[in-house]
Amino acid sequence: MDLSYSKDDIAFRDEVRAYLEEALPTKMSDIVRSGGELTKPIMEEWHAILQRKGWLATIWPKKFGGPGWTPVQRHIFEEECCRAYAPRIVPFGLSMLGPVLQKFGTKEQQDYYLPRILSGEDWWCQGYSEPGAGSDLASLKTRAIHEGDEWVINGQKTWTTLGQHADKIFCLCRTNPDAKQQEGISFILVDMKTPGIEVRPIRLIEGGYEVNEVFFTDVRVPYGNLVGEVDKGWTIAKFLLSHERTGIAGVGFSMQALEEVKALARKVRRNGKPLAQDPLFAARIAKAEIDLEAMKITNMRMLFKAQEQGAPGPETSILKIKGTVIHQEFKDLARRALGPVAAPFPGHVMEGNLMFGPEDTAHNAARYFNNRKTSIFGGSNEIQRNILTKAALEL
Repeated sequence: MDLSYSKDDIAFRDEVRAYLEEALPTKMSDIVRSGGELTKPIMEEWHAILQRKGWLATIWPKKFGGPGWTPVQRHIFEEECCRAYAPRIVPFGLSMLGPVLQKFGTKEQQDYYLPRILSGEDWWCQGYSEPGAGSDLASLKTRAIHEGDEWVINGQKTWTTLGQHADKIFCLCRTNPDAKQQEGISFILVDMKTPGIEVRPIRLIEGGYEVNEVFFTDVRVPYGNLVGEVDKGWTIAKFLLSHERTGIAGVGFSMQALEEVKALARKVRRNGKPLAQDPLFAARIAKAEIDLEAMKITNMRMLFKAQEQGAPGPETSILKIKGTVIHQEFKDLARRALGPVAAPFPGHVMEGNLMFGPEDTAHNAARYFNNRKTSIFGGSNEIQRNILTKAALEL
């Protein structure tokens, strides 16, 4: 019995585990296990499966269509999904915009957009970063000018994840160029089919295509697409980023990665012995596992605090920093354990090698390189340390 959970929590865990065994298609878990590409239809299918059960919007309260779970239940659900190699739920509508609309949106916006997020009718992406405004997000230059009953938007966003699939984008736009940086920004919803929007792909170092540049040229959207007050979008931006950074911690994914590294270390032999018996390699695994256990406790504290206060605080930067560093360490250890097998990119893994299965070769160089981005996006870890220094330590 897991003594860290109550009897009710253990019963809930068993319910989740049983449902995943029944409802998660093998074709999906096989793709995740082998590090393959999750297409939009696959992600939409998993989205629909969870929604039919009422388990899609895990952080939403019941009144908005969520399950109304406790922080512990949400943590258990994430653990079990990772354990079962379920596809990760696309966060932009569910974990980012949804909570924003529930706190800052009008009744009309909530009634229109929230059901469409749950049904999968709208696929959202995030319009935050710009070429000159990444971690220094407040320096963004995309302009939205109020003309009659419309906003006219001009500018550029970059690193727009899955923007090639999206039909909606939520954007931070500068609506008052004369105000201080944080005080002249507004949060506006935009239909990606609006004339004047162009999406261009960005190829990543490992050859993948999941991020984009998005250009706005005289894009006209209804004035009612403004969320919250004019020039008060920075408050919304910080609220949304706190939710994003909590999710980036990825405790469940690091737990999954830990088990994979341990399995590799038992399988791979160096100098006639399992790699798990190499003192230096074993010490690195042990240190990362200790850090992960500490982060799991911190994550639970943050979730309970968010439940009491309605939103995570600046301390979520701790989760963002530690979560990404720990996960990168596990990926590095797996790559080192694989040795030469890690070198090929997807589709070129050594054939006929009976020692390694697809779950092992998923830790190849391409996946390793792709994972380096996690300590940069969502606000680089260096910026997160500055946030902690100012907001948490008051220095």
